[in-house]
Amino acid sequence: MKVSNIKDIDKFFQAIDSCVGKVELVTGEGDRLNLKSKLSQYVSLANIFSNGEIPELELVAHEKEDVDRLMKFMINS
Repeated sequence: MKVSNIKDIDKFFQAIDSCVGKVELVTGEGDRLNLKSKLSQYVSLANIFSNGEIPELELVAHEKEDVDRLMKFMINS
């Protein structure tokens, strides 16, 4: 799933942390980074974070309930 215009990074991380399964960030090179890992969160997002906003990310959530949770986050943000 592609997500865009994430303005509240803390709430985004809270949504990721509340997921029960694995949530991965797909890099431009096709690598997958586990966003449930705090280290991966900081390292991966530091590279694309600019102006207090994340323009666009590609995420893979492995559980349907996590996809629903992330979709709800995007709709309500």
